[in-house]
Amino acid sequence: MDAPARPWPPPLGVYAEERELFRLLQNMLQELLIHKPDDPIQYMINHLKQNNDDAPRICILGPPASGKTTVAMWLCKHFDAICISQETLLFKEILTLTEEAKAYKERKQKIPNALWANLIQERLSNVDCIKQGWILEGFPENQEQAWMLQSSGIIPRHVVVLYAPDTVLIERNSGKRLDPFTEGAVYHTTFDWPTDLLVQQRLVEPEDLSEQEISKKLLEYHRNFPGIFQIYQKVLKSINADQPSVDVLSQVLTYVQTRHRSAAPFTPRILFCGPPGSGKSLQAALIAQKYGVVNICCGQLLKEAVADKTKLGELVKPYIDSGYPVPDNLVMKILAKRLNALDCATNGWVLYGFPRDIEQGEELQKSHFIPNRVFFFNLPYESIMERLSQRRIDPVTGERYHATFRPAPTPKIQARLRQHPRDTEENIEKHVETYYRNVKELEDFYEDAFYVNADQDPHVIFEFIESCIIKPLPCKKLKSL
Repeated sequence: MDAPARPWPPPLGVYAEERELFRLLQNMLQELLIHKPDDPIQYMINHLKQNNDDAPRICILGPPASGKTTVAMWLCKHFDAICISQETLLFKEILTLTEEAKAYKERKQKIPNALWANLIQERLSNVDCIKQGWILEGFPENQEQAWMLQSSGIIPRHVVVLYAPDTVLIERNSGKRLDPFTEGAVYHTTFDWPTDLLVQQRLVEPEDLSEQEISKKLLEYHRNFPGIFQIYQKVLKSINADQPSVDVLSQVLTYVQTRHRSAAPFTPRILFCGPPGSGKSLQAALIAQKYGVVNICCGQLLKEAVADKTKLGELVKPYIDSGYPVPDNLVMKILAKRLNALDCATNGWVLYGFPRDIEQGEELQKSHFIPNRVFFFNLPYESIMERLSQRRIDPVTGERYHATFRPAPTPKIQARLRQHPRDTEENIEKHVETYYRNVKELEDFYEDAFYVNADQDPHVIFEFIESCIIKPLPCKKLKSL
């Protein structure tokens, strides 16, 4: 989480992050280096007009009978993307090199890698692939094809590799059937047999169905895969295809919706929301200690303003002394001053205790303090009561104890412990009720939020929070489909 050396003003930083300007410029520079256009400015203008950098660019690879076609077709339907395979390139598209490729096929000769690469490049340069994205099924087949595609600027963001034992694949292949009336729709005698009797009667076996032929293809695949893995290992995910198709599709979808870490400068702006006793202050302290972000507790910030006798502090003091809520406009002024400080703009911040309701959340956003990671802590009511109602304070030393988790070491200390008025069951119930009355609207407001099970070991919670801060958020377009 490296921050820029000289931070932008918060509104500019938020604008750049929201619109992913760094990634946009990175993509355009990559395109310029690959294509080397004579007029770079006009090329970038055309790129901005035509390209959809959020469109899926996915390769589905795997040995024969691993389910590549099923996965590719399902993803294309899910994302409204264009599916490209050997079948589509040879028999469903009218491309300049289609007839040449068909001629190799008719002579039962292997189609050259360069010809496949040119066919793919021509198809992917069409507007529908640029706008909607593409799924390459079974491509690239080997390292040479992969290098050729990369040199043409065809670089997938996600590569899914399906795998299964060869014995399973051979068994699967023996049950494969094709429907010649529906442009080669694939069925299986065990896993996907059609209910329509007419369709059953017209199904045919593929030409390459023999066990000898499938064994030959498997051998070729295993020989070529290490070279492909070497090129795509940073964006490649292997998924076991020897499990129910629903599980396979779920794992594939989860992966292709993830985003790879960006090299863009990232200043963390973290917000913790949760009921009393859910551990927000502890997790904020751990995050601040490890990553150097500024730890801001809104309640503590108000008390410091009063203690420092600032003008705003003098206005806040009567409310704190009487126990009444401080007006939002005063809270926002004190909070805005702290969040605008140089250390917050440079290192980032972790905030808890504000906002407590939708109105405060909207005020925070209007002031251009928009968190880029939001966490909601969930804790059962019984656990909240156990954590808070048994807390005690030693009035002599100020040390804090807990009847269950951290009892006093001696009977003498135990005898003088006192309970803070806020930790009575009545007060706890009141604050918990207030939190849950407002939290639903806040959850809807922060739709990209993460949800934390706060009823577990604090270090486990920290590891989860840390992983969510480090990894990029899912692509909004993919997530919404």
